[in-house]
Amino acid sequence: MKDQRQAIVDIGSNSIRLVVFGGPLRAPSLLFNEKLMAGLGRGVVAQGRLDPESVESALAGLARFAALLKLMKPGRVRVVATAAVREASDGPQFLKAVRALGLPAELLSGDQEAEAAGLGVISAHPQARGLVADMGGGSLELVRVADGAVHEKVSLLFGAMRVAAIRAGGQGQLRKALQKATEPHGWLNDLAGQPLYLVGGAWRALARVHMARSQFPLPVLGDYSFSAEDARELKPVVRAMGSAELAAVRGVKAGRALQLDDAAALLAALVAVTNPSEVIISAHGLREGLLFEALDPALRQLDPLIEGIRHALTGQQAVEGHAEALLGWSDAAFAGDPPAERRLRHAACLIAGTSWASDPDFRAVAGEDIALHGNWIGVNAADRAVMAMALHVGLGGSPDSPPGILAKLAPADRLERAKGWGYALRLAQRLSGGAPAALRQVPLQVAVDGALVLAPPKAIAALIDSALERRLARLGTALGRPTRIKR
Repeated sequence: MKDQRQAIVDIGSNSIRLVVFGGPLRAPSLLFNEKLMAGLGRGVVAQGRLDPESVESALAGLARFAALLKLMKPGRVRVVATAAVREASDGPQFLKAVRALGLPAELLSGDQEAEAAGLGVISAHPQARGLVADMGGGSLELVRVADGAVHEKVSLLFGAMRVAAIRAGGQGQLRKALQKATEPHGWLNDLAGQPLYLVGGAWRALARVHMARSQFPLPVLGDYSFSAEDARELKPVVRAMGSAELAAVRGVKAGRALQLDDAAALLAALVAVTNPSEVIISAHGLREGLLFEALDPALRQLDPLIEGIRHALTGQQAVEGHAEALLGWSDAAFAGDPPAERRLRHAACLIAGTSWASDPDFRAVAGEDIALHGNWIGVNAADRAVMAMALHVGLGGSPDSPPGILAKLAPADRLERAKGWGYALRLAQRLSGGAPAALRQVPLQVAVDGALVLAPPKAIAALIDSALERRLARLGTALGRPTRIKR
């Protein structure tokens, strides 16, 4: 089988990174991630040329990356340079030196960089609709995404290394400069009231600060969101904290802490100019967008959550095909669930199939942990809590005493619905013992009067016992439906 590992070397204005991805093509996982803070953009901002010391450091680090890639031998390697090299007068000479190391370096235009950032967000959020903002060291890419595609886009010179110089002009200068730069792009006005998806390390670090201050109980950054007003308030908060206190926040490194004052100021200005409904942190950005761009249309249509869980847990499934059989079997009882909720039920079915690998006394705990802390794409904290609730109940946990963290992450109505999924999991386990054939022969039906009905063929009528009847009744109570066995 062809090696599906893919490597990207991202030569940015602030940092240079080698990332090797593995796993399924539609849900790539990080296998290796190394960063060098070269600061190539410093000289470009000051003199229009790459900083000589930064170039020396960058080429030394890139030589190491080239040696690693020769040893790793990934199936595909892409090396891209962005704003600093694009803007520098000596950018072509630098790219020549990079290629001499054996790295097939290419220069992305501003539009290509914006396109990749937008596709990165779409790869994790297929239903994304709103504005993507990718803040790098040298530029700020703004992209409209909707209906699974990138639309209007622009690359502006508002990277982390340029913001300080603009702010030095006086209070309010950053917002004025951003307003002036965005005025020719009238499509931005149409995005008011829609989500703002943030891409970039500085803004991810800002989200860590917000997470710490709000005492958010689940430290998973992907899909973390907060209000536009909170985004504005981060500016004075970050300034008051100072770099030392910021560096003490979990997940914020000292080098990144030095940039957060400017990053918070740019976010506040961007929110003021675009007026979004909320801010959402995207774990995927330019690098993931480049991978997504290379996929054929059929692969793009797959759900990254389901593909990621399948890849991670397929080898642990007790019975092949049972998760999909269970999903289809339970569909009748949850016909009113929107597709976004059904995919979470599907994920819970897949995770439940691995419960045999845990001690019987800890199966519910293990299921909750996988749902809450797994490296999954395209789910926020509330979604994770919903999956965890279904698994808590479905794998034998008490429905009256679920983990307290779940109520802090998801609304009560969604958690109650997830309990119903859990009762369905327990009923199916009693009915089938994990055999998909039993689920096919004894489908869960909804009668004209709304009752949940099981009608086993005579040949397997012995499957029905008092314990199974109790589980069916429990499911019916959770869904507000009568139940009956049709013999």
